[in-house]
Amino acid sequence: MRIKHLFLLFFGIVTTLAHAQDDELDVRVQDTVVATTGTILDYDPLAPSKAAFYSAVLPGLGQAYNRKYWKIPIVYAGIGTGIYFWIQQDQEYDRFRNAFKRRLAGFTDDEFFGDGETPLVSNDRLIDAQRQAQKNKDISLIVAVAFYLINIVDANVDAHLRQYNINDDLSLTPQLQIDPVSTQASYGLSLRFNFGQR
Repeated sequence: MRIKHLFLLFFGIVTTLAHAQDDELDVRVQDTVVATTGTILDYDPLAPSKAAFYSAVLPGLGQAYNRKYWKIPIVYAGIGTGIYFWIQQDQEYDRFRNAFKRRLAGFTDDEFFGDGETPLVSNDRLIDAQRQAQKNKDISLIVAVAFYLINIVDANVDAHLRQYNINDDLSLTPQLQIDPVSTQASYGLSLRFNFGQR
C-alpha cells in the first residue's frame, strides 16, 4: 500500500511540474529555429547538404560549418591513424616480399636469413608474414575510409539537429485526476501532436 501512495505522490509532483513548465514554454517561435548556440536562425533546408558536401571535399570542413570545432581533431586523428598504419604495414609487406623474392632467386643475404647456413625465418613464415601485413593494410584502409564516411554523416546529421525545431507541437504530459465520488486516483499519459502551420 505504501508503494501505491509513493507512486501517486511522485506522479502528482511530476504532473504539477509538467504543467508549470508547459506554462513557461507557451511562447512559440514561428518560421525560425533556435539553434544550440542560443541564437535564432532562419531555417535553411540545404544546410545538411552543404555540411555533408563540405566534409566530403575536405574532412572536418562540415564540422567547421556547423561550428563544432572540437570534432575536427577527432576526424583527422581517425583518418590519420588509418593512413599511418597503412603506410607502416605497406613497408612491412615490402620487406617480407623482397626477402622472399630474393630467396626464390637463390640469394641467402636477406635480413631474415642470419649469419649461418639455415635461415632464421623460413619461407613459409615469410609467406604468412606477407599475408598478415596485407590483411593489416586492408584493415587500416577500411578504418581510414570509415572515419572519412563518418565525418560526412556526422556533419549532415549535426546540421539537421542544429536546426531541429523545439516547440510544443509534440508533448507528452502526465495527468493525475481524482474521482470526486469514489476518491480513487486515475492516472495516465497524454500525447499531443499539433499539425498546425509553424
